[in-house]
Amino acid sequence: MIKIQCPAKINLTLKVLDKREDGFHNIESIMQTISLYDYLTVSIEPSEKFEINLSGTSNEIPYNEKNLVHKAIILFVEHTNLSPHKINVFIEKNIPVAAGLAGGSTDAAGTLFGLNEIFNKPLTKEELHNLCSKLGSDLNFCLEGGRQMTSGRGEILKPLEFAEFNVSLIKPLNLGISAKEAYTKFSDKKNNSFISQYGSYEDFKNYLEWAVIDDYKELKNIKNLYPASVMSGSGSTYFSVNMEFSPAENYWVANNLKTTANGICIAK
Repeated sequence: MIKIQCPAKINLTLKVLDKREDGFHNIESIMQTISLYDYLTVSIEPSEKFEINLSGTSNEIPYNEKNLVHKAIILFVEHTNLSPHKINVFIEKNIPVAAGLAGGSTDAAGTLFGLNEIFNKPLTKEELHNLCSKLGSDLNFCLEGGRQMTSGRGEILKPLEFAEFNVSLIKPLNLGISAKEAYTKFSDKKNNSFISQYGSYEDFKNYLEWAVIDDYKELKNIKNLYPASVMSGSGSTYFSVNMEFSPAENYWVANNLKTTANGICIAK
C-alpha cells in the first residue's frame, strides 16, 4: 500500500493563444503548486483478471470509468506488461471540483506516479510524462510542481525560479466552470469583439477570467471586493498573494496556503 500527495495548482498568469488543429488552444501560463492536497491511497493484490475499485471522501466525483483516475489506471496497465491485479484507489478529496485548481489532473497524475512506485518503476520519468500528456493538459505540471512556464496545451514545461509566498483562495460554493466552457467563451467573445465591464482580455493576468467574469455575479462579487485577486485556470476559484479573504456565506475560503517547490510525491 502506498499514499500519494497530490498538490493543487494556480495559474499566476494565463495567456490563451491560437486554436490548434486538435481543437485545443495553445497557451502560455506560469503555473505554481500550492499546499492544498488530495491524497490517494493505492493498494494492489494479484488477481485472475484486472479489476479497478475506486472510492473516496467526496460525493461530487464519480468512482467509475468517468473518473480520470480510472482512465489513468487503464493507461498505465496498457503501457506496462503487468500480470493481472486488483487495483484499489481511495481518494481523499480536499481540492474543490471544477475549480481551476487541477484537482482531477493532479489525482490522475498521482495515480500514474503511485502505480509506477508500487510496481517497482516499470516506466521512466519520461514515459510517465508521455502518459500524463495523453490524459490532459495539467498532469505534466502536477507531476513536476514548483513554478513552471507551461506552453503548448500546458504540457510543455520550463522550470522557473521558485519563490515562497502565501496564497489564499476563494470559490463560490455552487459554481463550477469547465475548461470547455471557459475556452469556448474566450473564442466566441474575442471573435465578437466583446467588451467586458472590466476591460480588454489583455488587461487580465488570466485571459479566461475575462471570458467568464461578466456571466457570473459570484465572480463579479469577488473581483469587486478584491480587485487584486486573480482567477485560477478556467475558474471558478480566485487567489490572492499575501492577502486573506474574509469568510463569506456561500463561498469556500482557504487562507494562508503556501507555494510549494515540489509536485506529486509519496506522502510523509
